Amino acid sequence: MLRCVNVTKRTSVRSLSAAFFRRNPPAVVANSSRVTGMTSYSTIGQTIENRKRVNTSASMPSRNSPCRPTRITAPRSHIIDNQLYRTFSSDFDDVDSSPLDEPRESMQYDVVIVGGGPAGLAASIRLKQLCSSKGIDLSVCILEKGSEVGSHILSGNVFDPRALEELLSHNNNEEDGDSNTTWMEALMESQDSHATPVSEDSFLVLTESGGSYQIPNFLLPSQLHNDGNFIISLSKLTRYLGEMAEGMGVEIYPGFAADEVLYNNADDDGNGNGAVKGVATKDVGIAKDGKPKDTFERGVELVGRQTLFAEGARGSCSESIISKFDLRREAGADVQHFGLGIKEVWEVPEEKFKKGFVQHTLGYPLQSSVTDKVYGGSFLYHQEPNLVLCGLVVGLDYKNPYINPYLEFQRWKTHPAIKSHLEGGTCIQYGARVLNEGGYHSLPKLTFPGGMLLGCSAGFLNAVKIKGSH
Repeated sequence: MLRCVNVTKRTSVRSLSAAFFRRNPPAVVANSSRVTGMTSYSTIGQTIENRKRVNTSASMPSRNSPCRPTRITAPRSHIIDNQLYRTFSSDFDDVDSSPLDEPRESMQYDVVIVGGGPAGLAASIRLKQLCSSKGIDLSVCILEKGSEVGSHILSGNVFDPRALEELLSHNNNEEDGDSNTTWMEALMESQDSHATPVSEDSFLVLTESGGSYQIPNFLLPSQLHNDGNFIISLSKLTRYLGEMAEGMGVEIYPGFAADEVLYNNADDDGNGNGAVKGVATKDVGIAKDGKPKDTFERGVELVGRQTLFAEGARGSCSESIISKFDLRREAGADVQHFGLGIKEVWEVPEEKFKKGFVQHTLGYPLQSSVTDKVYGGSFLYHQEPNLVLCGLVVGLDYKNPYINPYLEFQRWKTHPAIKSHLEGGTCIQYGARVLNEGGYHSLPKLTFPGGMLLGCSAGFLNAVKIKGSH
C-alpha cells in the first residue's frame, strides 16, 4: 500500500539549515545576527516559523524513516519467456531504490537570485525598493556558494560609484542611520574598510631592460581617467550590500551552490513551456565511489517565479542557459573572451605608501613589441591605511603554450617600476579569478523564459575602462 506523507517547506528549510550548520559549527555562528556573514539561528528559525509552507503530496520521506513507503512507479515493460508483460516496479525486489533517486524538497519564492556578488545583491535591493514604493511584498532569496557573503569576491578595485549612488538614492526614510551618511562613511562604519579617492593616475609601458615610459594622461581615452573614482575592497563592499539587503527582508543562504537549473517542462504539469523555474542545490554526503554515505542529504529545490543568475564569469548554470536558449545567436553576439587575473594585497611601510595612487602598465613581461600576440596588463593601487593592491591580467587566448601566468606575475614584480612600491612590505592576501573580456560585442541576449542574466554572468565587465563594477 502506498502511504502519502505531506512534506512541507518547513522541512526544506530545516534541511537547508542542517546542511549549513554541518559546514559552520554552531559555536561560530550562534552569536551572529546577520546572514551576510553567516546564516544565524534566529534567521533560520524565523524563516521556519513565519513563512507559509507549501505541501507536497506523495513526497518521499527520509531513507531511514520508519514510514518510508513502498516505491511504486509507472508501469514498465518486461519480456519473460518471449511474452511481453506490463508490470510495476513494486512487483520486484529492488523496491529500496537509491536515495539519489528520491525527490527533492522545495522552497517557493517570488524571485530566486543565484550569486551573492555586487550584481545579485544590487538586484535584490532594487526589488525591495520597488516593493516598498509600490506597497507590495515579494519574497526574494539569494543563494551564495561562498561560506559567507563576499568570500568569493576578488577584484582590483578602482570603483566608479555612479551606479551605487543611483541605487542608494532610492532608499527613502532609512531607519538604520542618518540619510545624509555617504556610502563611503557607511562602508567604513560597517566593514572598517576605506574608500580611498584616486589622487594620481599613471599609465606606463614597461621594458625588459628595466625602463618605463609614461603615457601622458591627455593622450589616454576618457574611459581610462579615474577622476572621481575610489580604491576599495570589493569584498567588503559586497558585505556592506549584503547587510543592506538583509535589512530589507532578503533571505540570504551562504554556503550553498546552485548545481542544477530546473525547467518547467511539459511533462511536469501537461502545459509547461520549458521556462526556467528555479535551481537545485547539490546533494551532500556522497562518497568517492559515488554512493551515498550515512550523512547523505538530498539537495533542495529553490523555485521562483523569476530566477536571476549572477554567478560571475563563466558560471556553470548561466552557461548552460546561454547554450539551451541559444542566447548568443539571439543577440548576434561574438564569442566571449576570457582572461586570468592574479592579485596580491601588500602591507607596506608608511614611507612607501602613496595615498590614492593608481598605476596601470603594458609591456613587460607579456609584450616586448607591438607584434606580440599576448594580451594583458597590470594594475597597482594604494589604498588606505597602508595597502598596495597589485595584480596581472593575462588573456587566455595566448599562442605560446609555455606561458605560466603566475610566473609572469612574479617576473612583473621584479621590475624597478613595481618593485619600488613593494620593498619592505609583506604580502597578506592573494587570489585569482577568471575575467570575461569580450565586452559589449560579446553580450548575449539577457532575458529568457523565466529569468535573466546579471553582472559577469552576462559579461558586463568593461575592459576598455578596466572596470568590472561600474
